[in-house]
Formats: sequence, structure tokens, C-alpha cells
Amino acid sequence: MTGLSNRAVVIDGRGHLVGRLASVVAKYLLQGDKVAVVRCEELNLSGHFYRNKIKYLAYLRKHCYVNPARGPYHSRAPSRIFFKAVRGMIPHKTKRGQAALARLRVFDGIPPPYDKRRRVCVPIAMRVL
Repeated sequence: MTGLSNRAVVIDGRGHLVGRLASVVAKYLLQGDKVAVVRCEELNLSGHFYRNKIKYLAYLRKHCYVNPARGPYHSRAPSRIFFKAVRGMIPHKTKRGQAALARLRVFDGIPPPYDKRRRVCVPIAMRVL
């Protein structure tokens, strides 16, 4: 696959909007970059708190009526919520999309391999510049 870069980018999620950052990360992944997003617990959702709460509670109510243990399973960790936002912007049912998602790492906090690395922010995805 020519033209694909093999860069590794570590993005600090503090103060970024989930959807805007997810779109930038999805583009990086589809171009062949490896991306790690740290501090996902400090990502922001745009809009009113009450509306976001209602949307999340509606998401939690979705389950299989016959046997709820069959799924769908609802992640509550901020890193997994961000992962699902990125997954929705990638053709994850194709080989290309699965390869792109394999290059994504998301973390709550800053784990040891990434605490010594330089972290970047994405200005167009910041909540406040």
C-alpha cells in the first residue's frame, strides 16, 4: 500500500469535543497513521447536559428483549465511548476499516508508554481556543 504513512501520533484529549476529534482521528487512521488518544475522560460533549443525558439513557435502554445477555453491550468508560464515535466514522465492516481501527488506541488517563511521549492537541477540535 503505497502512499500510507506510518507515523505515530499521541493526542491529548483534554478540552476537545468528541465528534470533532473523532473525525480528525478517523481521517488519520484511514491515511495509515497510528493514533493514541490519552485522557479521554476529559473530552467534552457539545450541547446541553440534559440533552446528552437523555440521549445516553436512551442508548442504555437498547437491548435484546428475548435475552438481554446477548447484547448489545453498553460501554460506560469514556475511552470506549470515544472509540465508538470513531468507529462510526470508519467503514469498520471492511478489511480497510478493521485495519484502521487496529491502529487506534484510546485510554483514560495517561498510561506509562505514553507519559514520556510528546502529546499534541488538535486546534480545530478544541472546545475553546
